[in-house]
Amino acid sequence: EVQLVESGGGLVQPGGSLRLSCAASGSTFSSYHMNWVRQAPGKGLEWVSDINSGGEIPMYADSVKGRFTISRDNAENSVYLQMNSLKPEDTAVYYCAASDSGYGSDNAKDYDYWGQGTQVTVSS
Repeated sequence: EVQLVESGGGLVQPGGSLRLSCAASGSTFSSYHMNWVRQAPGKGLEWVSDINSGGEIPMYADSVKGRFTISRDNAENSVYLQMNSLKPEDTAVYYCAASDSGYGSDNAKDYDYWGQGTQVTVSS
C-alpha cells in the first residue's frame, strides 16, 4: 500500500515557476517508478514525467522537456516536479502516480496508486 499526497499547486503568470511536491507513505515506496500525470479542463490524462525507483533516469513528455525537472528523495519518501517557463497550456490538475515499471502512459489503468491532485493555473 502506497499513499500519495500532492502539494504546491497554485496560480502563476506565464513564464513563472512552481514546484510541486508529492509525499508518500508506505514501506514499498522506493520500489516504484513515480510519475506526474496531468489533466487539463475538458481533456484526458496526459503523462508528463517519470523517474525510476533509484532516481537516476528522469523522462519527460516533449511538451515539457527542457522546462520541467523531476526528482525524488527516497529517504524522505518524496517526489518533486520543478516547473519553469510555465505556459497557459500547462494549466491542469497535476497528479502524482506510482507504477511498477515503465513510463509514458496516458491510461489510468497503468498506474497502481494516485494522489488527490493539485491545481496548477497559468494565466496573466
